[in-house]
Amino acid sequence: MAGSQFIVSRQGDTNTINPKPDHSWNKDTMSQNLRSMQYAVRGEVVIRADELAAEGRKIIYTNIGNPQAVGQKPITYYRQVLALCDLPAECGIANPQVSSAFPDDVVARAIEMRSAIGPAGTGAYTNSQGISKFRDDVAHFITARDGHVSYPSNIFLTNGASSAIDSVLTGLIGKNSDAIMIPIPQYPIYSAIISKLGARQVGYYLDEEKGWAITERELEGSRTAAVERDGLDIRALALINPGNPTGQVLSREDIEIICKFCAKHDIVLLADEVYQKNVYNETKEFVSAKKVAVETPGCENLQLISFHSTSKGFIGECGRRGGMMELHNIDPYVQTQLYKLASSGLCSGVAGQMMMSLMVRPPLPGEESYELFSKEENAIFESLKRRAVSLVQGLNAIDGMTCNPSDGAMYAFPRVELPPKALDDAAAHEKTPDTMYALSLLEETGICVVPASGFGQKEGRIGFRTTFLPPEDELNKAIVEFKRHHELFCEKYAST
Repeated sequence: MAGSQFIVSRQGDTNTINPKPDHSWNKDTMSQNLRSMQYAVRGEVVIRADELAAEGRKIIYTNIGNPQAVGQKPITYYRQVLALCDLPAECGIANPQVSSAFPDDVVARAIEMRSAIGPAGTGAYTNSQGISKFRDDVAHFITARDGHVSYPSNIFLTNGASSAIDSVLTGLIGKNSDAIMIPIPQYPIYSAIISKLGARQVGYYLDEEKGWAITERELEGSRTAAVERDGLDIRALALINPGNPTGQVLSREDIEIICKFCAKHDIVLLADEVYQKNVYNETKEFVSAKKVAVETPGCENLQLISFHSTSKGFIGECGRRGGMMELHNIDPYVQTQLYKLASSGLCSGVAGQMMMSLMVRPPLPGEESYELFSKEENAIFESLKRRAVSLVQGLNAIDGMTCNPSDGAMYAFPRVELPPKALDDAAAHEKTPDTMYALSLLEETGICVVPASGFGQKEGRIGFRTTFLPPEDELNKAIVEFKRHHELFCEKYAST
């Protein structure tokens, strides 16, 4: 096109736009914090996977916890209520035939939710903190879960847990010497946002040999080094339970260690609890950080923000972007500023707000939809439980791989031993060994995983994160392919 300011080259179905050299906004003048930000879950390996998919290759995406993208069916009750909330009344709740198409409890819930949303309907903005009735539902859920009162005024409904985490970190970080303690391995949303905001991350290592356990010694050592050696100001600590990418379910004792540590040092605790329903080991149970904090002497003044989401659990409604955060013992002025920040984005998506209400208040025994709802939810849970076991067993059966049990969440995080020649080749190509390994796995098998280096790990460790979300038959085939590829890879780099 005449006068075009861009040169466009096509790679697969992705347009790469190369700016003219005289652009004033370029790699040197743009935000350097954004340039340094990394998000491995959708990084180099996934970009290559998308290119292969565009060429017609079948790709098994195990890189991200996106259940419905890999075959999990939506739960009927949720979709029915959402449909009636979105439909014009004359086509839905006010239609004379509605009872022949939808169960009575679905219709009743849709009428209640439409009333809470108001006459403008689901296409209008809402209160910036979220619809009041839906926040009531979340508060009742938390109160019943923990046995301690939760207040709707302390609930914010958000676009997934990620946007809530972003908002809180934005409110916490004010200078370059501010730092956030994060678990290593960690979910890279934390390191990505911390980098974007120009702050520092301080890792506290989980003990892989002890099932990714947390120790007071590690917490204190990490803090001391950051504060006394590096001159950093620790503002908050992130806790992920159940673990991502590690799949562990923390004991009450582990959570007490963290709560006491944060209370002792006036550190805000950020409790990422989006997988709280995904617990597969019958000897483990999810215990919220809030419950532990309220019941633990010495934690009376602990500042705590907890996060939850509709993307995980057995719902898997990732695209709805439903999330929430609860503020506990947070300065009222800070809370007003978080509300101001939420107001700058007007409101979270109404579909996500509705989904959050439905998640925390599902149909009850005796209601018409309960039997089907329970059947669908149990089927998802039992399948996830089987897949968690079969994947870990399959990985541990491969010579050169070790993997801790996936007691919760949706992931396995194996450690991989590679031949020295592979490490040399990776260095020669300026790639981490696990990135090279993951790209090889993708090219050979079509399986897309995330290099473990994207989550952080101890020096010298090599591995990857994979979900166990694909259907059971497909996952079983993938386990065979993991083994086949590993043997081929090690043979390729074997010493001669």
